[in-house]
Amino acid sequence: MSASDEAVDSGATPGDETTDSRTYGGVLGAFPYAIRQSNSRLFRSYVLVGGAVAVILVFAFALSLVRVIGETVGTTATLSFSRSFVIVVGMAVVAPILAPVLLVARRHRRQVGNDVRYDRRLAASGYLFLAALYVGLIPTVPAEFQTEGGPVVSFLYGLPPAVGLAIPTLAGAGIYIVHRLSR
Repeated sequence: MSASDEAVDSGATPGDETTDSRTYGGVLGAFPYAIRQSNSRLFRSYVLVGGAVAVILVFAFALSLVRVIGETVGTTATLSFSRSFVIVVGMAVVAPILAPVLLVARRHRRQVGNDVRYDRRLAASGYLFLAALYVGLIPTVPAEFQTEGGPVVSFLYGLPPAVGLAIPTLAGAGIYIVHRLSR
């Protein structure tokens, strides 16, 4: 039975969110739902890779939050502000990784369109964000931890640390722009 047949049987309209009985419930359910609904192999690979990277980063930020809490117990409010900062930075890093999956899952759930090009574009922008996140880390490496890595890495080491923040920020904005232009 197709989704449109289910819509007729249930009395729902094709744009209604309740037409698919196998929809997702929350962020974790969006990943298997997006894999089932998308016809793009590039997007399916991004769901797996982006999901794995997101899990690793959430774990790393959780560990760093535990460490910061341990170091700032019984201190002033200024030092406890760093706890909130770790959470905000973690969300700013993980949210753009999750965004392509959530946007595509939402699009399929609402049956707005079944355009494979939209899925591919968001997957490509997600992969671009992952690459930008990696490249953006290089200018922020302290001088005592820098190693030889060729002319490209040496160039990136020479950039100001603020550029390291700007690179993933622009790539994250690129995900939103691709979404808006591809709708």
